[in-house]
Amino acid sequence: MKLTCIAVDDEKLALDLLVDNIAQVPFLELAGTAKNALDVIRLLQEKPVDLVFLDIQMPGLSGIQLAASLKGKTRVIFLTAFEQYALESYNVNAIDYLVKPVPFDRFLEACMKALEFFNTKNAPAANAGNQPSDDARYLFVNVEYNIVKIAVDDVLLIEGYKDYVKIHLQSSKRPVITRMSMKHLEERLQPFEFLRVHKSYIISLPRIESIHKSFVKIGEHEIPVSEHYKELLMERVNRRNIL
Repeated sequence: MKLTCIAVDDEKLALDLLVDNIAQVPFLELAGTAKNALDVIRLLQEKPVDLVFLDIQMPGLSGIQLAASLKGKTRVIFLTAFEQYALESYNVNAIDYLVKPVPFDRFLEACMKALEFFNTKNAPAANAGNQPSDDARYLFVNVEYNIVKIAVDDVLLIEGYKDYVKIHLQSSKRPVITRMSMKHLEERLQPFEFLRVHKSYIISLPRIESIHKSFVKIGEHEIPVSEHYKELLMERVNRRNIL
């Protein structure tokens, strides 16, 4: 799925950086740029888009005022140097609120939120067994200033290290290391057969080869299972007849 978008900022350097970031995300398609709210309105009249990356403090209408006028028809991700508008951003149903300077991994996380929103919104009501769409069966992660596409079905387990995660794959001996929170990945993988079994581990349930007293085995990996998750693990395994 491609998301069409408009980049908006009244400062040229900030706009150039935003355009560059958008160009690095495979599922974003830039439809235009603008320096103020009136330009955005004109662009939207010519060609509606899915998403607007929007500065807040601009000449004339502010980003908050513009977002309110859109009434949710076009979704917004705010980028601003000011933190004090965060509460107002929720009142206009912004997908995310980014404070400049925005690290690329944080920008990508906001884009993923937008992709998930539109995948959910556009999913057919009678989607067979409520299975995730094909577009949703991939993760896009930032690895050394590149965007890497990972098939969810290729993931064996995920290992957390503070602000980073290691994604272990069936197809590669080398894990993919990216700056992302375990919480965000846990939410992203919720529609699939994954389960958090430890504060530092999320596993693919169909990949489990054996379950022991305090760990599960997936290939060469022995993953510890916390007491807190043992009951839930067995419930999920029994419910899905995974073993």
